[in-house]
Amino acid sequence: MGNHDIGSASDKNGDGYHHPFDNITSLPDCFQSWFEYNSNDLITVFDVEGKIKFVSKSVQRWLGYEAEEIIGSPAREIIHIKDHEKVRGLIGKKPDQTHHANLLVKDREGRYILMRAVISKKYNPQDDRNYILSVAHHITDNEMMQEQILHSEKMTVAGQLAASVAHEIRNPLTSLKGFLQLLQAGIQKEEEYYKIMLEEIDKMEAVTSELLFVSKPMTDERGSESLKEMLEDVITLMDTQAKMQSITMRAKLEEGIHIFCDRSQIKQVFINIIKNAIEAMQEGGLLEITTRKDGNRALIDVIDEGPGIPEDLLKKITEPFFTTKKNGTGLGLMISNQILDKHNGFMKINSNPNIGTTFRLVLPAE
Repeated sequence: MGNHDIGSASDKNGDGYHHPFDNITSLPDCFQSWFEYNSNDLITVFDVEGKIKFVSKSVQRWLGYEAEEIIGSPAREIIHIKDHEKVRGLIGKKPDQTHHANLLVKDREGRYILMRAVISKKYNPQDDRNYILSVAHHITDNEMMQEQILHSEKMTVAGQLAASVAHEIRNPLTSLKGFLQLLQAGIQKEEEYYKIMLEEIDKMEAVTSELLFVSKPMTDERGSESLKEMLEDVITLMDTQAKMQSITMRAKLEEGIHIFCDRSQIKQVFINIIKNAIEAMQEGGLLEITTRKDGNRALIDVIDEGPGIPEDLLKKITEPFFTTKKNGTGLGLMISNQILDKHNGFMKINSNPNIGTTFRLVLPAE
């Protein structure tokens, strides 16, 4: 990588190490330099101690530094302190996994700019060490607007769910109050009452923790996640709203299916799709959620018993701001499509032969 490759020290010592661009089929240094400087991406390599070993010449355009100025410097000096823990977490991941993160990076004037980075740990057999490779680009106004829309929709969903969760929590609270009054009165079934009270508290904890998860800012940190566990979490949260509309949720979730994803984003997709199905079932009924593995793909089906979607609306339904609901934003399915696309997945919507609609989500399975 130019004069600042990981192996640049051994080049200077003349120990026979050959730069990857030295062979006849590689780009000349002047070509590589041109690509480095004019690329929209900022390429950085640092060791697991956090010292910068290489940075592309585009750093001058993006951050105002000359590459030579920051080679050997700790990465923490240019990354905002609030992102240090995030970067340390990425460094601790297994080699060869790709992770995405938004980072605040300081330029030469001391200002912080928001950059989206793709980060991976890679092993270098020439010195038997691991290094962290990063390709980052400045987040444009358009990307920031999309993120703001995503966050706005996320908070709208959290607010709508909060109303049904508050209603559902009243029931176990009433039970807890009643049992405490009985215990105060000296009723002799303490152990039995304690057991029921703990079960009610567990239910409230599960629902409220999922609601808090929904309201958290969206991340972009990926790892191997259990499809079954993610869907069970979402079903726990959505079951409250389903019961209020006389809907029975039935899940058939296969064990052992894992996907490499951002947990918060994919759970947001599941919430959007299941919430959409519940709202479509005004007369109640059965809502089925099934998963299965098909080769290297995970298939998630959400099958409702709503009125179905007319053929002429099937193509419009994922367009921004298109909605048939009185209080809908028209953004849920559009955002779900964007998230699936970022995860190399997609969604298919089909009207069922007799009643309702099937939303099929397809994602790469590990």
